[in-house]
Amino acid sequence: MFIPLHDANSLKHIRLQYVTIGLIVVNVLVWLFTGVLASDTEANAAALGLGFIPAVVFDYAYLEPALQVVPDDLTAITYAFLHLDFWHLAGNMLFLWVFGDNVEDALGHFRFLIFYLACAIAGALFHGFVAPTSEGPLIGASGAVSGVVAAYFLLHPKVRVWVLVLMRIPLPLPAFIPLALWIGQQFLMLALGLEENVSWGAHVGGILAGAIMVIFMRRRGVPLFDRTIVPPRAAQFKNTSQTAGLSQIERGYDGGR
Repeated sequence: MFIPLHDANSLKHIRLQYVTIGLIVVNVLVWLFTGVLASDTEANAAALGLGFIPAVVFDYAYLEPALQVVPDDLTAITYAFLHLDFWHLAGNMLFLWVFGDNVEDALGHFRFLIFYLACAIAGALFHGFVAPTSEGPLIGASGAVSGVVAAYFLLHPKVRVWVLVLMRIPLPLPAFIPLALWIGQQFLMLALGLEENVSWGAHVGGILAGAIMVIFMRRRGVPLFDRTIVPPRAAQFKNTSQTAGLSQIERGYDGGR
């Protein structure tokens, strides 16, 4: 429906979103080793051994011991680091890059990591609830990223986000417009049961988990539906104005940082 490009939302509590960056790096590395550098046989084995297979996890089927890489329950996390191809990876990582930093800022580094993994687990379990006997492996970070999008929607609905519409039209919009449409699409597609190659259940599970957890995991004092977000340039101008009356020594120190 749309591709996020950038948001005007500066960080308030952290200097660098290193958990978000780390997650992107890990996802890219896993894709390189299980996709680009792997043979088709190795890639399929990775999907079976690390992907979330509801029928296996819920004991409707069994995976050959030679294919089992991690315990079945752990695949509710490992699946979120596998991707089918470059575009599958790129789409998820772009959403994570645009929206993840501010959610990490609102939660804190460690809690954001727990939040992300918990959304991945929720996505896997909801997918399993929708299709408990499915023997196809679920892979991709969409469940976890959907939770991040839901959290951003609740935290910063008024922030201006630049999105690419119809693959060619860049538009600056309040975040709640594209995100509400995107979230609604996930529920609609799940209800209609369309596109069997996409796990809308995983998306919806991540959205529900993210929306609930952000309420309780955000830093003390971080509001929901924040309307006081200051774009980076405006923040810089405001800081400059506030320090206009400082002494020459203080101004020199600020300029030397």
